Amino acid sequence: MLSLLRLIKPNSLVTRTLGLALLAVVLAQGIATAIWYSESKQKELAGIQDASQSMANMFASTVTFFQSLPVRYRHIVLDQIRNMGGTRFFVSFNKEKLIVEPIEETRLKQASIQAVSSVLNQKLTKVDSISVDFSRPDNLRLLKNDIYLHDLPKSWAHHTLTLSPIDPPILVVQIELSSHEWVYIAALLPAPYVTLDDTVIAREQIVFLILSTTLLLGLTYLLMRRQVKPLKRLAKAANEMSMDIDQPPLAEEGASELVTATRAFNRMQQRIRRYVADREHLFSSISHDLKTPITRLRLRAELLENDTKRSKFNKDLDELEMMVKGALQCVRDTDLHENNAFIDLNEMILSVIEPMNRRVQVVAFVPVPMDPIVAKPLAMKRVITNILDNAVKYGTSAEVSIGVSDEWITITVDDAGPGIPEEKQEQVFEPYFRLADDDQGHGLGLGICRNILHGHGGDLIISNLPNGGLRAQLFIPPSLEV
Repeated sequence: MLSLLRLIKPNSLVTRTLGLALLAVVLAQGIATAIWYSESKQKELAGIQDASQSMANMFASTVTFFQSLPVRYRHIVLDQIRNMGGTRFFVSFNKEKLIVEPIEETRLKQASIQAVSSVLNQKLTKVDSISVDFSRPDNLRLLKNDIYLHDLPKSWAHHTLTLSPIDPPILVVQIELSSHEWVYIAALLPAPYVTLDDTVIAREQIVFLILSTTLLLGLTYLLMRRQVKPLKRLAKAANEMSMDIDQPPLAEEGASELVTATRAFNRMQQRIRRYVADREHLFSSISHDLKTPITRLRLRAELLENDTKRSKFNKDLDELEMMVKGALQCVRDTDLHENNAFIDLNEMILSVIEPMNRRVQVVAFVPVPMDPIVAKPLAMKRVITNILDNAVKYGTSAEVSIGVSDEWITITVDDAGPGIPEEKQEQVFEPYFRLADDDQGHGLGLGICRNILHGHGGDLIISNLPNGGLRAQLFIPPSLEV
């Protein structure tokens, strides 16, 4: 179960598809059930009214028949009818109205009572009162208020008033013929209305809905997982391509749309690989071709007799050579031809600041518990070293901290330097742009660091601290995969 919960992420395509399928099933079943319930209950109400009216006519005929008999013969005829089994309901003459413990109110019960009462009131006009209700077999009183159905012999009423194991409710009609003379009639409703069941959805229907919905969601989950696998491989390949362009082409499989997307990705990767190779070849050619004319110009500059002109000539050549070397260094340092590996950022930062803190502590850092990340070790170490070197060089001291969240691992470096004017905080990432007046650098370091982090899917952002100093934040995604 836990592994299934890990696979099903709230925002994943599989989870959203399952949620949509579940919503569709619930809505479809709800609408279908509402329509079915409305139509079936209308038919059921009409049916139970007809059945109840038919039984009421029989009751009325029975009462009319007994009313036509002399009083002293009524019990004799009633005993003969019982012995011959000539009736489908129990009839008795009582001296009082028996107590009836009614069942819970339902629409079917009210419809049956109203139908029976209506017919009896219409047919029997010479009676004092009519009472109609339903009772459970266990609470049914017969003959007297202290005699229950289960107290009588089985042959008296059990065969006509019980239907084991259902034990449905029993219709009880009591008609007052005169003072202390009541006709008591008890009967079961005919099938399929015998139980007066008014349940919207039966237990069997609920089980069927659960099984069918589970089967649908299970098949949808398996189908979506199978279709999403190529999409996950495509996303992983795109992430790895951003750090290493030399990746094998993806297998073109899955739905036709995924095959088309995979084919387009393979072609794009091939074009980018050719572009990078052409770029490397171009810069290598430029570096090789420029070395010869620069050397030749230096030799010719030495032949100049004017010292001032010779000095200016050599200075221009030095700047030209520095620009060529800087461009080649930028290309070489941002080229991430390096395998991914697991990196412990705490150990890497400690290894970088150790030589800086040998005489006196200039970099403060407290390691934090965290999982290793997957990145290119040399490239990441180059970034951390460059940022800390700048912090110590221009800010004399620095504080390093690591923050971990679901989206980013953030390395924050705060120094005690003068900071950088806000209007120039983006310019410092441009090649050859330097704020310092010294000649110890080419103005390429921050740009290279940001490009390396971009290649890992992260970023580098700098800002001034409120109380002075510069803050450099390195954003690294924690979910890189090997």
